[in-house]
Amino acid sequence: MTRTVGNTDPIPLDDDFFADPDALYRRLRVEAPVTRIVAPPGLVVWLVTRYADVRPALNDARLAKNGRRFQDLIGRHAAPTVRMAEFANSLVEHMLNSDPPDHTRLRKLVNRAFTVRAIAQMRPRITEIATELADSMTAHGPEVDLLDEFAFPLPMTVICELLGVPQDRRDEFRTWSNTLLSAGEPEERSAAAQAMAQFLAELVAQKTAQPGEDMLSAIVAASEDGDRLSHIEVISMAFLLLVAGHETTVNLIGNGMLALLRRPDQLAALRADPSLVPNAVEEFLRFDGPVNLATMRHTSAPVEIGGVTIPEGELVLVSLIGANRDPGRFERPDELDVTRDTSGHVAFGYGIHHCLGAPLARLEGEIAFRTLLDRFPDIELAAEPASLAWRESSLIHGLHRLPVRF
Repeated sequence: MTRTVGNTDPIPLDDDFFADPDALYRRLRVEAPVTRIVAPPGLVVWLVTRYADVRPALNDARLAKNGRRFQDLIGRHAAPTVRMAEFANSLVEHMLNSDPPDHTRLRKLVNRAFTVRAIAQMRPRITEIATELADSMTAHGPEVDLLDEFAFPLPMTVICELLGVPQDRRDEFRTWSNTLLSAGEPEERSAAAQAMAQFLAELVAQKTAQPGEDMLSAIVAASEDGDRLSHIEVISMAFLLLVAGHETTVNLIGNGMLALLRRPDQLAALRADPSLVPNAVEEFLRFDGPVNLATMRHTSAPVEIGGVTIPEGELVLVSLIGANRDPGRFERPDELDVTRDTSGHVAFGYGIHHCLGAPLARLEGEIAFRTLLDRFPDIELAAEPASLAWRESSLIHGLHRLPVRF
């Protein structure tokens, strides 16, 4: 028997949620695995938290991603104070906001420039960057912010080099990205989107006029059966690759190091057997992943999930952290275990929207943790865990700072 839930009051997300989202998910997985919440910036949406429901939902064609439909739905479900202008910009026409056949076309064109072989060939350069950053940390020690000195510049340098983005713009890009992915004021987010769109439009125009050996130039030139990305599609794709190309890895490194430093036994296990590092990266992704909720979906038809029928035209969020901490799928899910079998975790999503950059994030994570463990055998937290501030974002799960001492 299915039921449609519509009269219960939606649950608002607060500061406690951003710091420990699974505290809410633990309750919802038992009491209401499919329910309504109020997500920033005031949207009433459906939330799915149980692994058995999350994984099929991520690959359900009725949970659509068409960005053009979101405008009407957001207007219908948002609180009156939400400004529609922030959702209307040139940064959304990418494959993460599209359904087949558009998604198939976009991903196929980008895949020609973003190959697994190309990523694997980057290992020496990523190792070189990580080593340089570790040297800089040593010079700035004995106490540093691991995010500022290592976790942010590593993936940002890699993705900037990969796409041919000038390094001197990376701090601006970090500010824009943090603002866009936060639960901040609509005016601030709109201004950040405008600045980022202008910067990327200029960059794409430059790559079109003077193509280089970088991936963005290859994306501009990529074609399949005479089909090419439009100017707006290239800008949107550059935005997606730049944001996703650093945000995931920044918070994989930050959240993973925090988890290790709070569990000396697991840190000791990795030091004793460095061959465990690749599996440890997968456990960090499962245990405290960098993406909290998958990007928004909407129902193109009534959809039954977990015994609840969600009507057509509703907004839906799927919890990756909730699924990865589900005791119905992972034994002792709240314990960090760098030796566990993590197969099936959904930190990078599932189905046709599985993260294109997952191989790059995994490679960067592996190199980052090998470098940190090798160079800083006595690294420790330089702040009480309870004092650490988490970013106010329903999408990204990460810290503002991670002070460490060595």
